[in-house]
Amino acid sequence: MGDEMMPQNHAEFSELISIIERARENAFRAVNRELISMYWDIGQYISEKVKNGGWGKSVVANFSQFMQAEHPDIKGFSAQNIWRMKQFYETYCESENLSALLREISWTNNLMIMSRAKTEEAREFYLLLSSKNNYSSRELERQINSMLFERAMISDERNKVFIAQNAGLAALRDSYILEFLDIPENHKEKELRKSIIANIKDFILEFGKDFTFVGEEYRVQVGNEDFYIDLLFYNRELSCLVAIELKVGKFKPAHLGQLEFYLEALDRDVKKPNENPSVGLILCTDKDDMVVEYALSRSLSPALVADYRLHLPNKVLLENKLRELRELAETEEE
Repeated sequence: MGDEMMPQNHAEFSELISIIERARENAFRAVNRELISMYWDIGQYISEKVKNGGWGKSVVANFSQFMQAEHPDIKGFSAQNIWRMKQFYETYCESENLSALLREISWTNNLMIMSRAKTEEAREFYLLLSSKNNYSSRELERQINSMLFERAMISDERNKVFIAQNAGLAALRDSYILEFLDIPENHKEKELRKSIIANIKDFILEFGKDFTFVGEEYRVQVGNEDFYIDLLFYNRELSCLVAIELKVGKFKPAHLGQLEFYLEALDRDVKKPNENPSVGLILCTDKDDMVVEYALSRSLSPALVADYRLHLPNKVLLENKLRELRELAETEEE
């Protein structure tokens, strides 16, 4: 009897699985760091050879052919990729603060950031984001296509006063792109909520991987009445609940009163003692920035108002808006 296999609860193995996955991830990162370091060193060598007039296209092509003929087991040495190594080194050789980040993400993601992000600030933003969230190339491409850098910078400028009052609001932005939702432009709140739940993985990618879904129409009881929060999340980095209210239509100040009521109920009855105060977001189709500013200026609750779009943003319009906000901020500081 003692040798019989006893049935096991697979939940008992979760800690062991975590150890295995953590080790595999660490091994992958170690190999990746060495690969990126090798590409960096090759890029530096070729850059210096070209600069001194010793190497040109023909030499690089010959080196590529030599590698493919003599070392066919070593991949990644096409002439095009070798020139990318040179560009990689030259792009970042004067940015010492980024050197560690470069080695934390894949070569594919490095190439995408290098070719798509046009400023050092944008490159640093996507490098940090990709490293922190361990983005796949598909996920990173989606964030760049949705102009996440420009949207985040615009949101920071617009909301810096409210963020200064409550650091928890830094996890939220004033605009979200929900192009992955399969709903018509004219939709109802229930359709929006159901489509978000059906596409929760993409929704969390847009909001940030630190968000964990808790529930839809989350019930809170106050007195003898039940109230329902459209969407409730938990943010692991901030250690707080995040309530999201969906409004198909323009923001109205009354919406903020409803959200503040929910935040109070969460903090009194749901929030654990070791967690930070709950944060709220009103996600609406449209908003008047002046009305939002007036409404939030008197609010004591950590809450923001954001709009959402069902299509990718216009790159030129976003870049112009970001430039205008920065110029305005510089004028105010003078």
